[in-house]
Amino acid sequence: MSLFKLTLRNLLHRRFLSLLTVCAVAVTVAFIVLLSLSRQSVEQGAKKGYGPFDLVIGAAGSETQLVLNTFYHIGAPTGNIPLAVLDQVDQDQDVDKAFAMTTGDNYKGFPIVGMDSGYFVTRYGDRNLQDGNLYAHTGETIIGSYVAESLGLHIGDTFTGAHGLVQGDSHETAEAEHTEEHEEDHEEGHAAEAAGDSPDEAHDEEHGEEHAHESFQYTVVGILPALNTPDDRAVFTTVDYAWAVHGLPPEEREITAVLVKPASLLGAHDLKEVLDGSNGVQAAYTSQAVSDVLNAVDQGAQLLSVLTALCVILAAIAILLSLIAAVGERTKDVGLLRLLGKSRAYVWLTLTSEGLLVTATGLIAGLLLGHLGAYLLKDALFAQAGIQIEPYQWTPDHWLIAAGALSIGLLSSLGPAFRMYRMHPLALFKS
Repeated sequence: MSLFKLTLRNLLHRRFLSLLTVCAVAVTVAFIVLLSLSRQSVEQGAKKGYGPFDLVIGAAGSETQLVLNTFYHIGAPTGNIPLAVLDQVDQDQDVDKAFAMTTGDNYKGFPIVGMDSGYFVTRYGDRNLQDGNLYAHTGETIIGSYVAESLGLHIGDTFTGAHGLVQGDSHETAEAEHTEEHEEDHEEGHAAEAAGDSPDEAHDEEHGEEHAHESFQYTVVGILPALNTPDDRAVFTTVDYAWAVHGLPPEEREITAVLVKPASLLGAHDLKEVLDGSNGVQAAYTSQAVSDVLNAVDQGAQLLSVLTALCVILAAIAILLSLIAAVGERTKDVGLLRLLGKSRAYVWLTLTSEGLLVTATGLIAGLLLGHLGAYLLKDALFAQAGIQIEPYQWTPDHWLIAAGALSIGLLSSLGPAFRMYRMHPLALFKS
C-alpha cells in the first residue's frame, strides 16, 4: 500500500476528528485571507480615490472628514465656503485645474454631487460613458455604474432628491417619521403661538425645504462606466443644483469644497499657506489625510492580528491533538509495520504526511472560503465606503499564508512522529 493511500485510510478511520481539524485550519486560513484582501483593497482604493487632486479646500474642521466626504462620499461635509474662494483659486497661476463641488442631498441613499463636467476628463481621462452624454443644463445628471445597477436607472429616467445624506426606503419608516412629524408640528405650533408667531408660518418654514426638494426634478442623461472608485456610487449634476433647489440669490451662493490639481507641489504648498485658516476656510493635503486614515486602519489591523494569532494557535493545537490521538490508536499497527521491515523514516512519514494532508485540505478549503467571503462582502463594503474588494485577486500574502499553514502543520506533526520514531518496534507492538 502506498504512503498516500495509507495516510488517507488513517484519516478516514478517524473521519470526525479529522473533519474537525480540517475545519479549524480552514476557518483560520479563511479569516486571514479575508483580512489580507480587505487590507489590500483599502490601500489600493484609498490611493486611487482622489486622483490628481492633491489639495482640497473646504470649511474649517476635520481635514479627514473633508477629504472623506469630498472624494469618498463618506460622512457629512464640514460646511460651506463662499463661492468667491473658487475665483481666488482659479486666479492662482500655480493651479492647473480647480473644480467646485456642492453636496448635501441624496437619492435613495446615494449622494447627489454638484460638479463641473470637466472633472471627469481631468480625473479619468477621455473615457467614453457607458451610455448617454455629460450633463449641460441644471437638473440633468449622470449616474455612477453602481447606482444605475442598484436602482435600475436608465437614460431618460427622472427622480427627485431629498435633503441629507441618507434616505430611508421602507414604508414603515416613512409612516413612523410622518407620525413623529405630526406630533412635533403640534408641539411646535403651541410653541409658536406662545411666542406670538402663527403656527402655519412655523410649519411652512420647517417643511419648505422638503417641498423644494420634492418639486425639483432630475433627469438621467448619462451613465458612467465602471470606474472602480467611490464615484461609481454617486449621482453627479451641475454645481448650481443646490442653488436652484433652494432658490438662492447670487449673493447667498456657497459651495462645499474646491478640488485642486496644482501645477506643482510648490504651488500646492503656497496655495495652502494663503487659504488655510482664513475666514473659516481650510486647505488640506489629500494624501496626508488619506495616510491618516490608513494609519488608523493599520492600528485596527494590529488588534485583529491578536485574534488571528489565537486562531493560528488553536488550529495548531487541533492538529497536534489529532495526531496524538492517532499515535494512541495505531501503536500496534506501527509496531507491525516495523516488524515487517518498514524503516523508522517510513513510520515518521506516515504521521507527518497525515498532519500535512489535514493541513493542506484545510488550507485549500480556507482559501476558497476566504475568497467566497470576499465575494459576498464586496457589495456591502463598496456601498458603505466605496472600496472595491477584489475577490479573485491573488496577492503575495497568499503564498505566505500557504507556507505558514503548511509549516504549522509540519511542526505540529513533529512531536508525535518523533515519539514513534524513537521507540523500538517490539516496544511499539507490546504497548
